[in-house]
Amino acid sequence: MTAAAAQTSDLVSRATLRVCADPADLPLSSDKGDGFENKIADLLAKDLGVPVDYTWFPQATGFYRMTLGMKRCDVVMGYVAAGEPVLNTNPYFKSAWTLVVKKGSPLDGVDSLSDERLKTAHLGVVAGTAPASYLARNGLIGLARPYALTVDRRYESPAEDMLKAIAAGEIDGGILWGPIAGYFANKAGEGAFTVTPLVKDQGFPPLTYRITMGIRPNELNWKHRLNEFIAKNQNEINKILLDFHVPLLDEQNRPITAAE
Repeated sequence: MTAAAAQTSDLVSRATLRVCADPADLPLSSDKGDGFENKIADLLAKDLGVPVDYTWFPQATGFYRMTLGMKRCDVVMGYVAAGEPVLNTNPYFKSAWTLVVKKGSPLDGVDSLSDERLKTAHLGVVAGTAPASYLARNGLIGLARPYALTVDRRYESPAEDMLKAIAAGEIDGGILWGPIAGYFANKAGEGAFTVTPLVKDQGFPPLTYRITMGIRPNELNWKHRLNEFIAKNQNEINKILLDFHVPLLDEQNRPITAAE
C-alpha cells in the first residue's frame, strides 16, 4: 500500500482513483477523456500513483444519489463550494457568469447587467440560474430568451445553441457560466465573441463561484489528501484551465491570465 493510499478513508478505493463524471459535458468532462476535469483527474491519479476508473452518469437530477451516494466513486471533480450534499475540498478555481456578445457589436464592452445599453437588448439566459434573477431585477427578463438548465448533453447543447443565436443576430447577447462560455466562444474562432466576466454585479445570488472537488461527508482524511494535491499542483491546474479558455479569477475578482 502506498503512503498516499494509506491516508484515505476506509470507503475510498486504494487501487484506483474512482471518479464519477458526465460522459458528454464538455468542456468539463467526456467519456473520451478530453475535458478539463478529465485532465485534472489524470493529474490527481498521477499524484496518487493509481489509474483513473470512471463511472459515467449524466449531470441531471439524482446525480449525487446515483454516484457518490451509491459509493460508485470517491470524487466528483467539480462542485460549487458549499454545495450540498457533498463535503467540499478547498477550491481549485474561481470563475464567474459571463456576458457573451459579438465582438464589435453595440454591447461589446458592457460589463454589468445594470448597464443602460441592455435596456432594450434581447439576451439569452439559462432558466433558473443566478443571472436570471439579475435580469428580472433590472427589468430585462421580458425580452430574454430562456435556455434549458438540465439537459442530457449527449443530445442537447444549450450553450452552443445560444452562441449560434448570437452569431445569427437572433439575440443580442447571452449569459453563460464562464468555463462554458470561454470554451465554446474560442471554438467559434478568434474574433467572433467577447466574453466578459460579470464581476461588477454584486448581491445575491452571487455571480462568481469557487469550484471544489466533491466527496462524501465525513471522509476527512480523503479531503486532506485532496487539499494537499490542490495546493501542490495549483499552477498546473491553472494551466489546464487556461488551456480550455476558462476565465479564471483571483480572490479580488481580477483575471488570472497565465499560470506561474
